[in-house]
Amino acid sequence: MLEVNEIFGPTIQGEGKLVGNPSVFVRFGNCNMSCEGFGVEYETPSGIKKFSCDSYYASDSAFKEQWSRYESSKPLIEEVNKLLPSYRCDIVITGGEPLLYWKDIEFQKFMHYYINLGYKITIETNASISIDLNQPWHKEILFSMSVKLSNSAESLSKRINITNISNIIDLNKESYLKFVVSNECINNALIEIEDIKSQIPHCDTYLMPMGDTASDIDKNSLSVIELCIKKGFKYSDRLHIRVWDNKRGV
Repeated sequence: MLEVNEIFGPTIQGEGKLVGNPSVFVRFGNCNMSCEGFGVEYETPSGIKKFSCDSYYASDSAFKEQWSRYESSKPLIEEVNKLLPSYRCDIVITGGEPLLYWKDIEFQKFMHYYINLGYKITIETNASISIDLNQPWHKEILFSMSVKLSNSAESLSKRINITNISNIIDLNKESYLKFVVSNECINNALIEIEDIKSQIPHCDTYLMPMGDTASDIDKNSLSVIELCIKKGFKYSDRLHIRVWDNKRGV
């Protein structure tokens, strides 16, 4: 069963290597982490207050009743096709954590359908879930690996999977890492990032300012840019938040 929180677009990719590219997003529900350390406060439909990341409505199963369920890939493809523009845009699979569905044959059919048509597919993932990369077309998938640091408040053993990250980079050399950093955690973040990078093959590494509003992005961006310049990382802004804050479906 494929559980999808929302499908929207065309819009722009707001962050990472393909920032600015016209894209249609498919946001899957469920996540294997809660990331309370990111400090985004929200309320569940039953009125419980929690903290998580800015996509809590997809990661927290308390919102399950708001998600759509697909027993096969065909109706999901039909819904996505309704949004595809006349020009060729990218397709971004995000979440939650979409790799929770990797072993589902319908998830594989969904991706394969668009890759066969020549679409560029990006999977936004925390890269903590081990996956089998055993199909020739898997090498066409761009993995945007938002690996979580200790500022997420998740345990090290849960959030870091060096073997999986390495396997993904070996498969697709264009796949990359990106990390969310704030002023408060910037020194610890550098230590953690350099430790991760010392254990994996070379790949592009992007740093992004933490925040779910434009003002928060502004507050954290300068120190993140300065760290990128100092250490040779790449800076990724979060254009969707700058333009729309944390508004959904744009």
